[in-house]
Amino acid sequence: MKKIISSVRLSAALLVLGMSLPSMADKPLMPSNVLTAYQTECASCHMAYPPALLSKSAWQKIMGGLDRHYGADASIDTITQRQIGIWLQTQAGTYKRVEVSSPGERITTTQWFEKKHRKIDKSVWSRQSIKGKAQCQACHTSADIGDFEDERVRIPK
Repeated sequence: MKKIISSVRLSAALLVLGMSLPSMADKPLMPSNVLTAYQTECASCHMAYPPALLSKSAWQKIMGGLDRHYGADASIDTITQRQIGIWLQTQAGTYKRVEVSSPGERITTTQWFEKKHRKIDKSVWSRQSIKGKAQCQACHTSADIGDFEDERVRIPK
């Protein structure tokens, strides 16, 4: 009888562990095979955002308008632009929250971003240590690898 109870307990423990494995196995949003050109070109001005944060269509619009990239001319040669564009398209987010259109193709204006950050006072974004909503790495200490877990958020003063 003790063996049966031990087996049931072990089975229950394994079941609970198995149910929690998907959440433990969740990978950061940044792919492990980051395109060198993406890192070189895009991260020279801002954080190399994980492609999964926007949809294919959003990345297509962004890459098609580099000459007017949020108020700056971020033009690059055609071959590199095409290479980065294709990589972004293959790595883009495909889940519901990124499929919803974003005004101006900005991560910071997507519904999910605004909902997730709704409790952040507007004055926090203008702190010298943060410098705006687009500076994910100011608060998300592992943003460079696409890790945005709440447990690792540190809002600087």
